[in-house]
Amino acid sequence: MPWVVREAVRDVNRAVGRRWRAIDPLLPDPAALPAGCGEPLVVSGDNGRLAGLGVCVHSHVPPQSLNQTWGAADRFTLVPRLPGQDAGPATDRLLVQWRDHLSAIGASRGPDTSAGVVWPSLDVTGVQALLRHGLQPLTVIAARTRPAVPPAEPRRAYGVTIRAAGPPDEERVLDLELRLIRYDMQFGGPVWRPATARLVRDEIRTSLTRPGTWTWLAERAGHPVGLLVTQTAQDAGWIAGMTCLSPAAYLQTMFVGADERGTGIGSALVRNLHTRLDAMGVAVTLLHHSQVNPLSAPFWYRMGYRPLWTSWEARPASALR
Repeated sequence: MPWVVREAVRDVNRAVGRRWRAIDPLLPDPAALPAGCGEPLVVSGDNGRLAGLGVCVHSHVPPQSLNQTWGAADRFTLVPRLPGQDAGPATDRLLVQWRDHLSAIGASRGPDTSAGVVWPSLDVTGVQALLRHGLQPLTVIAARTRPAVPPAEPRRAYGVTIRAAGPPDEERVLDLELRLIRYDMQFGGPVWRPATARLVRDEIRTSLTRPGTWTWLAERAGHPVGLLVTQTAQDAGWIAGMTCLSPAAYLQTMFVGADERGTGIGSALVRNLHTRLDAMGVAVTLLHHSQVNPLSAPFWYRMGYRPLWTSWEARPASALR
């Protein structure tokens, strides 16, 4: 990359960092632009000056990867850098270029594809452009910061015991994890694959012996009715860069059976976790939840979480307008 171009990218990143910090103090400084599947997309303003950059990253997820359960097999992700205070016009121009770029890639035309952008949730200036181009808000990364004053002792759910799960609980954890995937499929996120059940079992078998992953079961009369899985800071590095706070934990799974919802089990599981993470000095806990699940946002915001990033997606990728 020529020196002048590198300088321009650095200047844009600095401006984007200042803009992000003004929008949301939990956002990180922008990372370096990744290598893309083509030349960087460049947006010029009406005055001819650089108004934004973008890179398209193509990821092919193989069938034997559990990650394929969480979305399309071929994922095209736009990484934008838009420094202006009103990102709407530059977003629109960038999305037009991205659409044209994808139309020239054969792999983007299949049915098992997606085009996605991860956008700061509190940055509302580009939302109209995202909608106009066929993108829909699908999932949210929400954040809960450690409170200055520790909350009171967590309330318990009547008649329910919460305990740490271990290797003998593999079947119990597997049942709840698969029920969660099937439930979440209603909201356009996961995709059931031929290998999903086997790969989830393999992941559970590993995680139940991994020190950096905590798995908790809620039981009523010895019967599992709820599940919570969390990655502590040593395993959550893959998502820690989505916020400026450190250390960060990741709440990976929380599920309560349909016949037990509304009884306080979910709240008890989450508050039990928060008590432990707060005592460890974890600065922020992150999680993903569905934007369109009518239960997710109200529950998580009651638990002290709020939106940090929103994933906008068109599936298949050819639906991008």
